[in-house]
Amino acid sequence: MKAVVFDNGLKFDNNYPKPIPQKGEALIKVTMAGICNTDYEITKGYMGYKGVLGHEFVGIVEEINGEDKSLVGKRVVAEISWGCNNPDCEWCAKKNYRHCPNRHTIGIWRKDGCFAEYLTLPTNILFEVPENVPDEQAVFVEPLAAACEITEQLHIEPMQKVVVLGDGKLGLTTALALHSVNLDVLLVGKHQNKLEIAKNQGVKTALLQDFVVEKKYDVVVEATGTAGGFETSIALTKPRGVLVLKSTVATGKELNLAPIVIDEITVLGSRCGQFPPALRLLENNQIDFKPFISGIYSIDDAIKAFDRNKEKDSLKVLLKM
Repeated sequence: MKAVVFDNGLKFDNNYPKPIPQKGEALIKVTMAGICNTDYEITKGYMGYKGVLGHEFVGIVEEINGEDKSLVGKRVVAEISWGCNNPDCEWCAKKNYRHCPNRHTIGIWRKDGCFAEYLTLPTNILFEVPENVPDEQAVFVEPLAAACEITEQLHIEPMQKVVVLGDGKLGLTTALALHSVNLDVLLVGKHQNKLEIAKNQGVKTALLQDFVVEKKYDVVVEATGTAGGFETSIALTKPRGVLVLKSTVATGKELNLAPIVIDEITVLGSRCGQFPPALRLLENNQIDFKPFISGIYSIDDAIKAFDRNKEKDSLKVLLKM
């Protein structure tokens, strides 16, 4: 089968072995997948991963190795991690697989990803896609679920002020998700064209160059992935407010963390999320991801797609199988 593989270099393989579903697994024919910044980071050495890349996808179940065949023929998406299911594992007992110490993660850790014509996954992490949600929307379920995770971790009161810092895919998706549950959200970024995507869907926006940094926000979401963004986020969080770290900030720069103590700021890390809330938002047409799409490429042109993904004006590049 065709696949996009990383092994000390990114390559397109026209004859990669087709996977065989093990007990409890489904064989899924991938129809569409999305390139994520994590995929790009892996090509630079992140996680030391080698294998088929990709973890954002939608596909059709062709076969199930198990008694329950109800998903055969259905269009599905999948959570990106699953755990050991050991009875003694506290994380698996709560179905919070992303924190299981013995987890597998699609296209990132111990499991081939979705940039291929087929992949196999446990049936218990699959979710059927509503009929009215096209592939071009369904492929965004994973990042949307991650954005929805904030409201699962944190109760935000209707009158509280929320600011999201960063207008990349992560910041845009987070702002749209929080706006969809009727919260008072302001998205701050550097690119007017990207801010317009959120503004056109009802989100308040502001250019960073015109934005006055004040400690007046109850909840601040850091989605820039930069040390400067982290410092600005602290400066925006009011005393006893909550700073949500949605991006991974890795820097050798010295950071002044004293304001976190002085202002008694709560810092909340937020990563992946559950899929059902994200699927409901898409089913109810509450978020439109079409403006995010910077290009749709055939898997045969995957290397070109990765190059397009690296361009500054690119938001989301999709692969069609």
